Amino acid sequence: MKAVVYTAHAADRDAFERARGASAGRCALDYVSVPLDLAHVDLAAGSDAVVPFVNDRLDAPVLDALAARGVRLVALRSAGHDNVDLAAAARAGLSVVYVPGYTPHSVAEYVFALALALLRHVPRACARARAGDFDIEGLVGSLLAGRRFGVVGLGRIGRVVAGIAEGFGCEVVGSDPQSAERRWPLLPLDELLASSHVVSLHAPLIESTRGLIDARRLALMRSDAILVNTSRGALVDTGALVDALKHGRLGGAALDVYEHEAGLFYADHSAEILQDDVLARLLTFPNVVLTSHLGFMSREALDDIARTTLASLDEFAQGRPLSNALAAPAPGVHA
Repeated sequence: MKAVVYTAHAADRDAFERARGASAGRCALDYVSVPLDLAHVDLAAGSDAVVPFVNDRLDAPVLDALAARGVRLVALRSAGHDNVDLAAAARAGLSVVYVPGYTPHSVAEYVFALALALLRHVPRACARARAGDFDIEGLVGSLLAGRRFGVVGLGRIGRVVAGIAEGFGCEVVGSDPQSAERRWPLLPLDELLASSHVVSLHAPLIESTRGLIDARRLALMRSDAILVNTSRGALVDTGALVDALKHGRLGGAALDVYEHEAGLFYADHSAEILQDDVLARLLTFPNVVLTSHLGFMSREALDDIARTTLASLDEFAQGRPLSNALAAPAPGVHA
């Protein structure tokens, strides 16, 4: 059994090698730093599986090309799977597995790293200190304690976020039409947005949630509220977000994801002129904190991802049922 791990960074290799050292699996892994796309499918020729990452685009042409080169399994090393056309994979005869869950605390704790950095002006204070400027003017922050904290999506991560917010002394409310959770009051999304001081997004990216936070819903939010997104960038209409920030209709945004991050995140573009005008404008705001999709990047989460992915590869190699298989959606149903 041979698999190619695409978009592999040092942290990915380290986690997979730690997991392989503790596993009896026999899968040979080839790590490549390039993304999985039509330009790089030849790297998978003769391999049984590919292990793509969250921003690798597995559309029909890529999946057909993989199948033509002998690949039989796509093993996503992420929980989100909006980047793969499951119907096209089924037509090409490819099985698809994913990582349905890794430690939810990795992303959940990062929510508060971002929110607190924004509320307490940590990036600005650090930048000043490094420049030898220890003035404190303009650095008066705000507390989380006593604020209403709205959690949009009460899955595994959202529930951990809600629990941590309670620990900070927040009043927690949630919005999730699919949840039976009763620990926190559930509100319609518009009501949550209008009443919360902090809104943290934890919804999956499906057709019905794409652009969930658009101009209309941003207009509902308090002018001192902050929006935190560690889920998927396309949940937010970034152009509308820029407009709200520019006109002072929102207190700030703490973002670990961006709707057009593919091709930008996970690579060094510091010597280039940024061609994405929306992102460039977003980065000019002092009340925006933005990182490059790092919420999952704790050692614990990376180890969980590697172990689960290797277990899926072993199941496939041994012809056993795939525990974490993704099925193509029925016609007319969104994945």
